[in-house]
Amino acid sequence: MDAAFAAFLDRALGVARDAASVAADGIRRHYARGVVAETKADATPVTVADRAAEIAIKDVLRAAFPEHAFHGEEFGREGDSEFRWLIDPIDGTRAFVRGYPMFSTQIALMHRGELVLGVSSAPVYGGAAGEAAWARKGGGAFLDGNPIRVSAAREFDVHSAVSIGNVKTLTRDARWNLLGELIRRNGRIRGYGDFLHYHLLASGRIDLVVESDVNILDIAALAVIVREAGGVFTTLEGAELSLDTTSVLAGTPALHAQALDLFAGP
Repeated sequence: MDAAFAAFLDRALGVARDAASVAADGIRRHYARGVVAETKADATPVTVADRAAEIAIKDVLRAAFPEHAFHGEEFGREGDSEFRWLIDPIDGTRAFVRGYPMFSTQIALMHRGELVLGVSSAPVYGGAAGEAAWARKGGGAFLDGNPIRVSAAREFDVHSAVSIGNVKTLTRDARWNLLGELIRRNGRIRGYGDFLHYHLLASGRIDLVVESDVNILDIAALAVIVREAGGVFTTLEGAELSLDTTSVLAGTPALHAQALDLFAGP
């Protein structure tokens, strides 16, 4: 990466963090007083807070980068550019509506199909200040300003920890039994879910994440963060992420490779 592009990414990351911060202020206000959810055509919930946060994020990004394109959870795709911002203003709307803090704002930048930066902001998780992780390609990963790194785990054993997210689709085929085999090899299995297990993975507190039912907007920013923390982040088949991605296998390099071999079958 040349110095000019690295400087651009530093600037873009700063703008994205500002956008997440602006959105967080509004999200916290709505969270404190409560909101009512509507049901979208795809049967997922949406609130006035989701829409307002996406607008606020795009206002900040567009002011800095008026020529860039957008792909948002609530308002879809806008514009055409080699730079595309991927935005999920509130990933975890059901949690948000029910009043528990397992929701986040996800902002990522894609350049010519490659994810190059990400911001993951959980506005109320862990307290009033929330928690935020961010990274840009080649710049390392950070959690609340501190550099983070995946663990050194190399084997599935009594010390390794795996988190399972949404795996509904996985229950429908032979991979369900393979997941069971993976679970039996580990000392600790949890379902932290949403942004949290990726923050834990990137900061070395768990070692592998498995999900079969995601949207690229849910995980684009988190993929950059995990990769910059030294992890590997692909689909369950080992493919690179794209706008059509629906599954995740993410972990330390050694455990990702072993899990990928397992899910590939004989």
